[in-house]
Amino acid sequence: MCGIFGYCNYLVEKSRGDIIDTIVEGLERLEYRGYDSTGIAIDGDELDSTMIIKQIGKVSALKQEIAKVNPNRDVTFVSHCAIAHTRWATHGEPKQVNCHPQRSDLNNEFVIVHNGIITNFRELKTLLLNKGYKFESETDTECIAKLFKHLYDINYQNGHELDFHELTKLVLLEIEGSYGLLCRSSHYPNEVIATRKGSPLLIGVKSEKKLKVDFVDVEFPDESNLGRPETPLIAANGKAISSDDNNNITVTTNKKNPNAFLNGTGHSSSSHDDNLLPIAANEFNLRYSQSRAFLSEDGSPTPVEFFLSSDASSVIKHTKKVLFLEDDDIAHIYDGELHIHRSRREVGASMTRSIQTLEMELAQIMKGPYKHFMQKEIYEQPESTFNTMRGRIDFETSSINLGGLKAWLPAIRRARRIIMIACGTSYHSCLATRAIFEELSEIPVSVELASDFLDRKSPVFRDDICVFVSQSGETADTMLALNYTLERGALTVGIVNTVGSSISRATHCGVHINAGPEIGVASTKAYTSQYIALVMFALSLSDDRVSKLERREAIVQGLKLIPSQVKQVLKLEPKIKELCKTKLADQKSLLILGRGYQFASALEGALKIKEISYMHSEGVLAGELKHGVLALVDENLPIIAFGTRDSLFPKVLSSIEQVTARKGHPIVICNENDEVWMEKAVDSNLETLEVPQTVDCLQGLLNIVPLQLMSYWLAVNKGIDVDFPRNLAKSVTVE
Repeated sequence: MCGIFGYCNYLVEKSRGDIIDTIVEGLERLEYRGYDSTGIAIDGDELDSTMIIKQIGKVSALKQEIAKVNPNRDVTFVSHCAIAHTRWATHGEPKQVNCHPQRSDLNNEFVIVHNGIITNFRELKTLLLNKGYKFESETDTECIAKLFKHLYDINYQNGHELDFHELTKLVLLEIEGSYGLLCRSSHYPNEVIATRKGSPLLIGVKSEKKLKVDFVDVEFPDESNLGRPETPLIAANGKAISSDDNNNITVTTNKKNPNAFLNGTGHSSSSHDDNLLPIAANEFNLRYSQSRAFLSEDGSPTPVEFFLSSDASSVIKHTKKVLFLEDDDIAHIYDGELHIHRSRREVGASMTRSIQTLEMELAQIMKGPYKHFMQKEIYEQPESTFNTMRGRIDFETSSINLGGLKAWLPAIRRARRIIMIACGTSYHSCLATRAIFEELSEIPVSVELASDFLDRKSPVFRDDICVFVSQSGETADTMLALNYTLERGALTVGIVNTVGSSISRATHCGVHINAGPEIGVASTKAYTSQYIALVMFALSLSDDRVSKLERREAIVQGLKLIPSQVKQVLKLEPKIKELCKTKLADQKSLLILGRGYQFASALEGALKIKEISYMHSEGVLAGELKHGVLALVDENLPIIAFGTRDSLFPKVLSSIEQVTARKGHPIVICNENDEVWMEKAVDSNLETLEVPQTVDCLQGLLNIVPLQLMSYWLAVNKGIDVDFPRNLAKSVTVE
């Protein structure tokens, strides 16, 4: 949801046209996240001025607005900072005045782009209205811009010229909620601030010269300043902020020693009375720190470009060197250097932020020969399922090696219960693998929707294992549930696709599913990769059980065949396409029946059809058919049923016969050459979609692919934009 993009060039001459093209193209790479309006902020024609151009609708509408404004594209800048945004409306309907960037005043002294929600914006707005500020929009973001100006003005009036990052610290003291934001200001030309809390933000670095070191030091308030007379800073209430000598320090890192969980010493209660260290201006108001990564051999300035974004997909064209910001980091870019500041020093917290090399390739985020990203990602599943297993399964010895979990397995095996927590498609992957977890580990497993888990304030104990599953690793409800369980001392495991995401950093251990970038809003290949990653997790828990040896070997050998079997299922596309044109065309509702392992497949298939084709669809547990759902069945209602072979096959067969007895004509997803369905297809006028047979706990990996294709073609036949379904976003970063 929402997308942030920023571009800063230092000693790299660029025309205004080049800068506009760079940030607009960055926004285009973020389109898949979902949005309803766009905007950019660049240097104006006058010295230290800011030009804001914004428009409701797609990026194409922004391009038209830019052409209409017609800024001089030939003006060149040796150094420049531009920011841009795609907005998903939360406060205020989509209209031009509510688009980002938001400004502090008519002179554009402070300009902000912001992802997230400020929960205390009403109180801030009341304060600022009382101070005489006039608001143009209905957004919570405008409060931040005006708060920047208010705090700058009152400090300036009191003789304090604050550095940009010091001003930002004061602003962040006043706001509550989640945010990823960029700020530029006419008072700080060619500088930009980037900060985050609960919303992803990364910085790409492009330099012709090799960086001196592959990390950036985190800068804390200078403790050596404590003995000197410090410059008092003025808060929003007009009072000076003084230092507090009793500075409480808390541990925030979760990458503890797994042995601590075995001996019961790994849990520490969170302190809620943390006091910030003094936030003080330097005595002479000079910048005396240098960022080691950007030092040149001869001390001369190094030409460099910075790309700031909420997603690596918009940066990969320009550079593979990226730095992921942590919550509460304040990144300050000026004079070709990147500085990261924090308001307090924390025991155990990293003193650096590493500059990582992205493994992603530009081709991975392009459509290639496919019409839509969703279609491409469905067809990538033979490769993505293999990549999830690559280097982790030895098929000869039937052994599993999950590096991110290995050291933690003894602690996990001693758990009282496993709680799987997720949203949407990720929730269905948990549901699909719950039975095999319980069978192999003999530990009770509960599967929770993150929002409901939080609403109930479900009890969590120190000997619980909480597994968090998310494609993006940034899902807001899942992150809140993760924080909730960490506060209660549970051991946390992350199953995510996005490297460097919030969940992957906050959990104690975990597994990256390695599915590759997923651009389409409807999750397809991430579901099958999550499914496999969770099965491998369950297999790892049982590798010390002789009684499970035969079962484990059967599952591992089944996994070996999955990529080729998925490729075989994809050959059903012509038949599915025809069914969508005939039997399912113009239908208003659809039932999908599943039982046992296939109930999760029914729910996931129904979700795909709902979100992409806008057809009402419902996944139903076949055993519940007689408890009300059977009343809906007639000759007109389209029904899809999973009739693949497993221990529950006779019961599923009985349920489907109840449907056909009431003149229903279900489409049955069954195994190849199954004589039972071949006979019934003739006798009962059934349509069948035949998929290869595999181990019962893996059958859902093959059964879901026909429904992914079905949802795709139902949407395409209706002329729906498959990659951008209405009202939905790829990464749900707000509650």
